[in-house]
Amino acid sequence: MFLVGHSVGCIAILRYLEQLKDNEKVGGVVFVAGFTDDLSNVDSIEGELKNFFETPILWDKLKAKANKYVVIHSDNDPYVSRKYGDVFKEKLGAKLIVKKNMGHFSGEVDNSKSVTSLPDVIREIQEMSK
Repeated sequence: MFLVGHSVGCIAILRYLEQLKDNEKVGGVVFVAGFTDDLSNVDSIEGELKNFFETPILWDKLKAKANKYVVIHSDNDPYVSRKYGDVFKEKLGAKLIVKKNMGHFSGEVDNSKSVTSLPDVIREIQEMSK
């Protein structure tokens, strides 16, 4: 099984993986625009994400829950700083891919360009499945 999460979906995947039994794991995970705290610095979402971060992320347990982790970030995401890619890289040994000018990898927001495909996700899952 391979999991792909975008934005808040990334922390949902992390919380899911924390609940797996000791002998359970997935083939791989791709995080797109993932973050590791409540983004309280972003005015438009302040406080909306606190419940995901009421308990610490169990990084040591998570390392063993996937054969491989990949994290994809944009260099100009208005919500999620690229620094979070470095956190995933450090804590999980994730492969970090930084894309240019992709925003938050979402539909048009405030006249920003829409991202309608991200071939890197498919390519990374294909690599994981070999």
